[in-house]
Amino acid sequence: MKKEEKIEEPKLVKKQRKEKQRRVWIKRILIIVAIVFVVGIITGLFLLYGPYAGFREWLITTAMTTRSHQYFATWFYDDETIQEVLNKNKVQEVDEITDTNTIVVNTTEEQKEYANEYERQVLEREPGNDDYKIIEIEGKGYSGYLAVIYDPSRVKTVYTKKLGTSGQYLTTMAKDNDALIAINGGGFDDPNFNSNGASPLGITFSGGKLITSKSYSGSGGIIGFTEDDKLVLGKMTVKQAQEMKIRDAVTFGPFLIVNGKPSEVLGNGGWGTAPRTAIGQRKDGIVLFLVIDGRTVTRPGADMNDLIEIMQNYGAYNAANLDGGTSSVMVVNGEIINDPIDSTGAHKTRFISTGFILTKEDD
Repeated sequence: MKKEEKIEEPKLVKKQRKEKQRRVWIKRILIIVAIVFVVGIITGLFLLYGPYAGFREWLITTAMTTRSHQYFATWFYDDETIQEVLNKNKVQEVDEITDTNTIVVNTTEEQKEYANEYERQVLEREPGNDDYKIIEIEGKGYSGYLAVIYDPSRVKTVYTKKLGTSGQYLTTMAKDNDALIAINGGGFDDPNFNSNGASPLGITFSGGKLITSKSYSGSGGIIGFTEDDKLVLGKMTVKQAQEMKIRDAVTFGPFLIVNGKPSEVLGNGGWGTAPRTAIGQRKDGIVLFLVIDGRTVTRPGADMNDLIEIMQNYGAYNAANLDGGTSSVMVVNGEIINDPIDSTGAHKTRFISTGFILTKEDD
């Protein structure tokens, strides 16, 4: 019996069949891409303009508090919608000025019994270091560092040496002032969102000297220390600040806690979610420097409620938000310990106008 011969497929037919299969696959892929595209457009439109306001409010408040990415809001929404969202999401500050009589500075005693874990973290000093303590902070959507400063008399304001011309990196300010710890300070004029940090907002004091005295109509106001080392928060003039004997101060906000009373946060506070810096003082005089990282997928940053919660947990009696975003930096012994990210996604900081530092004991 003869073996059945295998008939070889003509090369042309084989090529045509492969080409047909290739076209079928390309068609399928294009259909899938088109479906994904359409679904994406529909989802995007639903998030931007649908009945659920959460995403819309998050996008607008986060974008409008950045220096260079407000177009993320203005592309999709008119001015009226943006203003309506900002009016619904804001911080209603406590309408008071710090009562310095409630702060009793104690730089020597170390407690041995603690009311809770947060108190233990603050008051239990590290062996051989009575100057400060660094606590790692973790929360839903953010991480950062809290510097506990035991002697408030050594907290000072620093400012750029190129005032009116250019800001400086915080690392430079820290080095020039021989600082143990430094955080960024108040805001600065930022026309067209391309400022180099040359001009601080509002009123600035450093070492008892008045550095700037501009009008300021934003949230918050004076954030500064008196000659008797008490953190004062208040909306005040230069004369009022001098009457309170403010020695070191910047201008920014909003105020988070005044005289133990937290600000009321409506919606998400109007500041969105971003890297943050804040400063606070406990009733025992201990100062808290807080820096929160953000701008990553898993850790976008903190909102005002987060800052208030952290500061309350660690016993702050007065606390204020400082400049955030790319400006949020903490320097310890000359090195940046957090992870600042700029508007392009690069892991770097920017020029700023002012900062708060912890000086060495012999300064």
